Amino acid sequence: MGSCERWAYKVMEYEEIKELNRSEKSVVHLVRDKGRGTIFVRKILKGRHGVYKTLQGCPHPFLPKLYEVTVSDESTTVIEEYIEGEIPDAGEMSDRQLRCMVRELCTVLEFLHGKGIIHRDIKPSHVLLAGDGHIRLIDFDAARMPKEDLEQDTRLLGTKGYAPPEQYGFAQTDERADIYALGVTLGQLLGDKAKKQIYKRIIRKCTRLDPDKRYQSVRQVRQALSQTRGAVLCGGLILLLIAFLWQMSPQFLEKRGEPTESAGLQPLPAPENPRWDGETGIGIWNMASDSGLTEREVVKYRWKLCRKDTAEPPTLEEDVWVREDAMRGNAWKYVDGVPTFAHNFSMEFWEDGFYYFAVAIAGDGVSCADSPYVISDAFVYTGEDAPPLPVPTGLEWRMTEEYGWVFFATWDNLDDYENKDSFDVTVYNKNGEYVTNNIWTKEDIVENGHGGIRIRSEFFAPEGEAYRFTVQAMTSRPNEYKSSPMPLQPRVKGLNAIFIIQN
Repeated sequence: MGSCERWAYKVMEYEEIKELNRSEKSVVHLVRDKGRGTIFVRKILKGRHGVYKTLQGCPHPFLPKLYEVTVSDESTTVIEEYIEGEIPDAGEMSDRQLRCMVRELCTVLEFLHGKGIIHRDIKPSHVLLAGDGHIRLIDFDAARMPKEDLEQDTRLLGTKGYAPPEQYGFAQTDERADIYALGVTLGQLLGDKAKKQIYKRIIRKCTRLDPDKRYQSVRQVRQALSQTRGAVLCGGLILLLIAFLWQMSPQFLEKRGEPTESAGLQPLPAPENPRWDGETGIGIWNMASDSGLTEREVVKYRWKLCRKDTAEPPTLEEDVWVREDAMRGNAWKYVDGVPTFAHNFSMEFWEDGFYYFAVAIAGDGVSCADSPYVISDAFVYTGEDAPPLPVPTGLEWRMTEEYGWVFFATWDNLDDYENKDSFDVTVYNKNGEYVTNNIWTKEDIVENGHGGIRIRSEFFAPEGEAYRFTVQAMTSRPNEYKSSPMPLQPRVKGLNAIFIIQN
């Protein structure tokens, strides 16, 4: 933690001007100092909010000034700066103003996280554009500072739609909770500009359900946003350079006696027959028959997903492909004698409608390039309000000695699921650091005969290390059930299941 200069102010008497807000948890008034006539905001909050004491001693130009903070067992009273400002309107701001505003929001969040403060309620209405042209991040009623002896937050606060899953009691929140809310807020603040691919990519990564897949610090978000501007400028320069070299290259190469043919890599053949596996929300496709890849090879795929209001198929050129990722297709099965790969997209559905996926085989960039994308048929999703699957319970390790030790992650309510429901097991070491993960269907688990998902032993240290795992159930019936809540990275005391490698 950095050191802070503490501000000292003379205790003042106030008269109420008007009530700004009242709820079960707080009362907010606009008040005036009787001596000087200066206007302030006074908040009386139920319970102890020690974070305001910390903020009082750590001023920042993008935070309201705190003049008095009084904390008792029953309540917290805060006298803070009254800011004449408004919620930013993207429609009235230039790109340059928007980028400046977003950078300032990232800057103040970096400052807060450096002091160990998690805001936990980032949203557009808590970002004011003040009269000096700079933002102020307000309202720290839900803020907290992580505690080492807690496995989850003691007060479940935040705003629905902006708060991430872990903020509802699955684990203790950290700065990645603010990063999730920052992504949602960016989408709101940027307005139509959020549809640009450069911003969509950043917002999508901020708002991953699994916090391990988000940006891990606000600095990374800020750097990604800075690169978007540089990418546009550099892209223009690169195009000019390419055009110049393209005009010059025949003469240049002829003088050196080199061939002028294109040295581009041959793309791989595209996957065949991408389609939905009935009503399961699972996408399947066949290995291209002339791909030159053997059935046993681990093939990397790239996929995109889009949603439409109507069943009219999209094209690859349309700006509708809002989610994309990659996967390794080493879990294939024969369907009608053809090696067929599958991926459960049900966790990616966000709203009722028609969903399409596009898939390509990823080339190695050395001997071959990516294949073209091919688009599936439509899946009609109607399960926006469906209940979640039950959470796996009774997690424990099972070990067998077959040509050396083999480890299985198991749970005791496997019978609660259908055969095509799948499970994502993620393994962490004793420090809560990611080790590996594996995804099997219930059908795979039953066929295996050990009641769980195998974790390959090469990921484990020879001895003396402890390991835990979490498991999420992913539905194959998205119109009837959603996937179970996302279990989060276990902390040192989060003993979902544990074993220690011994001699």
